[in-house]
Amino acid sequence: MLTLVSLPILTDNYIWLLHDGSSAIAVDPGEAEPLLHYLQLHGLRLQAVLCTHHHYDHVDGIPALRHAQPDLTVYGPATPRFADWVTHPVAEGSQLPLLGQTFQVLETPAHTLDHVVYYAAPWLFAGDVLFACGCGRLFEGTPTQLQQSLQRLAALPAETLLCCTHEYTLSNQRFALAVEPDNLALQQRHARDAQRRAAGLSTLPSTLAEEGQTNPFLRCEQASVERAVSQQAGAVLTDSLAVLAALRRWKDVF
Repeated sequence: MLTLVSLPILTDNYIWLLHDGSSAIAVDPGEAEPLLHYLQLHGLRLQAVLCTHHHYDHVDGIPALRHAQPDLTVYGPATPRFADWVTHPVAEGSQLPLLGQTFQVLETPAHTLDHVVYYAAPWLFAGDVLFACGCGRLFEGTPTQLQQSLQRLAALPAETLLCCTHEYTLSNQRFALAVEPDNLALQQRHARDAQRRAAGLSTLPSTLAEEGQTNPFLRCEQASVERAVSQQAGAVLTDSLAVLAALRRWKDVF
């Protein structure tokens, strides 16, 4: 039996931990101290770190973690930007045996060109490519890459747990409601998640089934999303890639 923990750090990041009561893996440690404290408090040894991409709020804790544990295994994209942090580079198709599970590595360029995710049913550690009711900004990638990456993730089993790295849910839902104000599932989800945040609780993980019902970036073929995006863009958009690109631009200025 494995336990999933979302450890809040910085302003709105999470370090995800998965542990069996003695060993743990951590995903995207943007800070070291909160993670080291948690590990000590619960008597856990860090088996490995998984990195999704190179942004500071996902990797800045790695040097201190490696200082505390010199033999620490750190997985991350096989790109030069990770040379100082990663001990075991990964790429599309890499399989990582951890905690009795086999994690598959999927390359998901969009937010950054070096972005990867880690999947072992039911957990999807998605970094910043797919958020609850949203997706990551296109800092380096293209709309085509974003569409391909999102489609890959959406094709995973509906019960997959989406473990993204930011607590952006309520902000994303406000945008999603501007796109689909009549989406009952979205209205209900927003009310539930607002109550969770008011109580100091995380809104994550969600499921891919829930994302398919409420995340506009996974709903670009829905007529309701097409209409809203077309109205915002001032042009009739029916191609799903054009809708996605315009939707992302809309979110950037929302």
